[in-house]
Amino acid sequence: MIVLKTRTELERMKKACRISAESLNVAEELIRPDITTREIDRAMHDYIVKCGAKPSFLGLYGFPASACISVNDVVIHGIPSDYRLKDGDIVSIDVGACCDGYHGDNAYTFIVGKTSPENEQLLRVTEESLYKGIEQAVIGNRIGDISFAVQSHVTPYGFGIVRQFVGHGVGKALHEDPEVPNFGKPGRGPRLAEGMTIAIEPMITLEGDAVTIDADKWTTRTKSGKAAAHFEHTIAITQDGPVILTVR
Repeated sequence: MIVLKTRTELERMKKACRISAESLNVAEELIRPDITTREIDRAMHDYIVKCGAKPSFLGLYGFPASACISVNDVVIHGIPSDYRLKDGDIVSIDVGACCDGYHGDNAYTFIVGKTSPENEQLLRVTEESLYKGIEQAVIGNRIGDISFAVQSHVTPYGFGIVRQFVGHGVGKALHEDPEVPNFGKPGRGPRLAEGMTIAIEPMITLEGDAVTIDADKWTTRTKSGKAAAHFEHTIAITQDGPVILTVR
């Protein structure tokens, strides 16, 4: 069931989204060669708690950390560890915060130092596809219009679109209806209505759409071993068009 939010509920949700977005800024300030992903996770956790919120991911379905930190060929759900970042790594960080009973959810892929031109293009195109999808998030359109916009932007570059994982509604639960795929046909799926809040999150790879999951049952990698990028915003559907709630 799709839950529509009132203006009052949206105002309450904005705080969770702001904290979630600001925690990515905390991560960005720390990202450098030799820092561990566990140290980044700890700092993000501490910031969220300091703001009076709770990390949405910690303990969710058993996840053991406050942020998913995914390096290079890890698409999503990377578990923070003692891995030390290296120059040239790309690091996707997905994080959520819960405040006043509502969640915010966002992700960004960062570059450690200087990376390859193909990785730079992957990140640029993935982030562009997120905003192409957001442009279609208007009252009267359908979920498929968002999905098709993402796919149409990515496909000409020959990149892979992960199909096993998709975006979703956000609200009192981190994961609500509807699902928001990054592929599909226009004019299909649930119709967008005022008060819907959804997370659009392209997960794009340098090659292929197939993924594998490590023995930890979380870490999701590209089957090709090539790099992946992940960008995400929580947005609200309003009379004035799509509003990004997780502005950094």
